[in-house]
Amino acid sequence: MIDIHCHILHGVDDGAGSIEDSIMMSRAAFADGIDIIVATPHHNDGNFVNNRDLVIKGVKTLNEALRDASIPLTIVSGQEIRFYDSLIEDLYADSSLLTLNNSKYILIEFASSEVPANIKEMFHELQIYGLTPIIAHPERNRAIARQPKLLEELVEYGALSQVTSQSLVGRFGSKVQKVALELCERNLIHVIASDAHNNTSRPFLMKEAAEWVANELGEEMQAYYLSNAARVIHDEPIELLKSMKKKKSILYFWRR
Repeated sequence: MIDIHCHILHGVDDGAGSIEDSIMMSRAAFADGIDIIVATPHHNDGNFVNNRDLVIKGVKTLNEALRDASIPLTIVSGQEIRFYDSLIEDLYADSSLLTLNNSKYILIEFASSEVPANIKEMFHELQIYGLTPIIAHPERNRAIARQPKLLEELVEYGALSQVTSQSLVGRFGSKVQKVALELCERNLIHVIASDAHNNTSRPFLMKEAAEWVANELGEEMQAYYLSNAARVIHDEPIELLKSMKKKKSILYFWRR
């Protein structure tokens, strides 16, 4: 399997704290059936700034350590970029941003409570630049949970979205799991990733999530999500499924 969202680089954000932690996470990832990981440290989220050169250097160091430890796992570069107003200017300045494995796909994170008011304008500019935004963990965004239509509009606008493995299997609680399921059933999710930060509180669980999808949504959807992860890192197009509407939302708990 391929994991397109993971905080495996050491000492750069709230993920792995040391190279030893990164290696332990790598062993766990390989045991979970993962053979390629996109390292996506937080960038411009208010706490961490991980520019292109730092990430590339960290990926090189980690891959060397994995070879020395005989762990058959490959790390490639990326970022989890928090939405910020000057993102487009930074892209054109060619200064600090990374796409996922140098593809046309760029991982964008929103604040947990809202969808930015000017997000469509920014996504439009990204598309002009030749990039496709992937929205990180929309199931954990309160505004989207209240109104899945917000995500539907962004997908119709050309964005993709990534659900977290831990959300699918209930590690973030039953409410988030229900949101994740509804977004999957509406065909608003395109890829599963771990968003792993460690082996304990924020583990990979990719195999468990893939099995959950097969049981809840069918093997065709499981294959769709897994193949899309490969399409991302190989810079190939992703086929969008027709959005499905539900007559009654199950997301009432976010409306309080």
